[in-house]
Amino acid sequence: MADRPTEARHPHSAGLHGLPGAVALSHLLDAQLAALAMVRPAIPMIDAAATAAASSLRAGGKLGYAGAGSSGLMALADALELAGTFGIPPQATPMLFAGGTDALIHMVGSVEDDPTLALADFRSSGLGQGDTILCVSASGSTPYTLVIADLARKAGLTVVGIANVAGSKLLEQSHISILLDTGPEVVNGSTRMGAATAQKVALNMLSVRMGILLGHVHDGYMVNVQADNAKLIDRAARIVAAISGRDSETAKQALAQTGGAVKPAVLIAAGATPERAAAELRNSDGALGPALAALNP
Repeated sequence: MADRPTEARHPHSAGLHGLPGAVALSHLLDAQLAALAMVRPAIPMIDAAATAAASSLRAGGKLGYAGAGSSGLMALADALELAGTFGIPPQATPMLFAGGTDALIHMVGSVEDDPTLALADFRSSGLGQGDTILCVSASGSTPYTLVIADLARKAGLTVVGIANVAGSKLLEQSHISILLDTGPEVVNGSTRMGAATAQKVALNMLSVRMGILLGHVHDGYMVNVQADNAKLIDRAARIVAAISGRDSETAKQALAQTGGAVKPAVLIAAGATPERAAAELRNSDGALGPALAALNP
């Protein structure tokens, strides 16, 4: 373990406890910014992972997430946001978290070393051939995550490994390897800091790119959001009005006809009947741009 970069001494570690608050916090921020810079070299592999994930979901499959501890929390945060942001149903994005829901209240380190938990979680996940799974581990050697990755590979999934240590076992065993080489932490070994920050940003980028590929983003708008509360209804109306070029009242009337679904509401506000809107979205595989273009050839 001592040989891992994430366990090495950071230049700003020495004397950290005795520094003035502003100086200590500046060192912590500098380390976070340095960790973020390590995401850029990984962009090609993040794009490859997003493409694989979109392909699985487009085919009616699943996108799984797996991890333990801080890495698992980063994965969980991304998985939970997909329904609200892109309208992807939760059952299509199972989360395999070491220790389950109990570990979210009180995290216990021992669960990440138990392969039987990983086996049980994978079996109950519903994941299978053709699906994609994102396996996240700062060290790239967490037993729980490695077992999940191995089971997934044998079951015919596309395994995406996200780790912060080059040459780690997780990256070597993954179909798509995303290295976030963040190095030592200012608080030695505390990978909830720089390593987790880089993981969170990489996952944000991956899932947004996936949403774009699935046609759930148009001109930067979340067009697959389902308006089911007051905030989202207002946001949906503004999205429909902006894309269709119609006023707010027309947008709200269109949303009322679609039960809050933004994509068909945009087309209806732009002049389509509900039937024509549904047909054009089927023809464009859910992409709003081509469906809009088809209304005004």
